[in-house]
Amino acid sequence: MPRLLRFFLLLGLLYIFFVSISLMGDSFKFFGKDFAEKLLSTTSNPFVGLFIGVLATSLVQSSSTVTSMTVGLVAGGALDVTRAIPIIMGSNIGTSVTNTLVSVGHISRSGEFKRAFAAATVHDFFNLMTVLVLFPLQLTTNILGTSSSFLAHQLKESGGLELINPLKTIVTPTVHLITDLTSHSGTVMLIVSISFLFIALRYIVVNLKALVIGKIEAFFDKTLFKTAVRALFLGLICTVLVQSSSITTSLAVPMVGAGILTLRQIFPFTLGANIGTTVTAMLAALVTASEAAVTVAFAHLLFNIFGILIIWNFRAIPIYLAQSLAEWSVRSKLIPLLYIVVVFFLIPIFLITLIG
Repeated sequence: MPRLLRFFLLLGLLYIFFVSISLMGDSFKFFGKDFAEKLLSTTSNPFVGLFIGVLATSLVQSSSTVTSMTVGLVAGGALDVTRAIPIIMGSNIGTSVTNTLVSVGHISRSGEFKRAFAAATVHDFFNLMTVLVLFPLQLTTNILGTSSSFLAHQLKESGGLELINPLKTIVTPTVHLITDLTSHSGTVMLIVSISFLFIALRYIVVNLKALVIGKIEAFFDKTLFKTAVRALFLGLICTVLVQSSSITTSLAVPMVGAGILTLRQIFPFTLGANIGTTVTAMLAALVTASEAAVTVAFAHLLFNIFGILIIWNFRAIPIYLAQSLAEWSVRSKLIPLLYIVVVFFLIPIFLITLIG
C-alpha cells in the first residue's frame, strides 16, 4: 500500500479511535453521571472522599468531568475545600482507567499487550504513589489547601475564559449521530464504542508499524520524545488542546504497543498529561468567580506538580511495577481484567460502604 494512502488511512483510524473514546465516556455518563454527582456531594470523611473520587471518575471516564463537577459543587456551597481536595486526589487515580481499558484492546497479541499494558499502568502506579505520599501530608498539614488558597487569593479578581477544543469540535457530530442512532442507549453506545476501539487499535498498530520506518521513527524518538522534559511538555500541551488526559495517554498506549516508543519515554509524557488535565477545572473555577472553587482547582494543579517533584527521582519504581504487572498479565489474561474491576470499582465501592 502506498505510504500516502496508508497515512490517510491512519488519520481515519485515529478519528475512529477518538470517537470511540468520546463515545465510551458518554455511555458511562448515561450510567453514572447522576450517581457520581450524588456521591460527590455526600462525603464528609476524607478517606471516603478519596475513594469517591476514584469511583466517580471511573464511572464517567473523565477526571475533567469529575473535577469540574467538584469545582461547581464548591462554588455552589455543597462542598467545602477540605472535603473537595481528597475527591480531586481520587479522580487522578480514576482517570487512568481509560488508557488501561485501551491497552486491553491488544490482549490477543502478547508482545504488543505486554508493552501496551505496562504503558497504561505506569500512569496508575505514579498516581497511586503520589496519593500515598501526599494524602497523609494533606491530612496532617493541609499542604494543598494552604498553598492553593494562597494562589487563589492572588487571582481573586480574575474572570473566566473559554478554551477552544478543536478535537472535540471534530468528533462531537459523529458521537451525537451515533448517540441518536442508538436511541440514547448507554448499553448500545458502550458496545459500539468498544467495537470501534478494538478495530481502530488493531489497524492503528498495523499502520504505525508500516509507516514508522526511518524518518518517522526518528522523528518520534529523536525529536518529540528525545528528552524527558520535552516529552513532559508535549503531554501537557496535547492535553490542554484536547482537554482530556484520557485521550492523550490512551493515544500513547498503542504507540508503545507497536514498539515505536519505550515505557521510559512515555512516562514523562503521562506526567505532562496529568498537569494538562487540570486546565479544564481551572477554567470552570475561573468562570464561577468563586475563590473557594479556584482554590480547589489550584489544589488539583499543585497535587500533580508536587507529585512529579516527589516521585521523579523514584521513577524506577512505577516503571518496574508496571513492567512486572504486564509480565504477569501476559501469563494470565484474567489478571488485567481483574485488575481493572478490583482497583477501579470493587475496592472503592467496598471502602466507601465500609467507612461511609
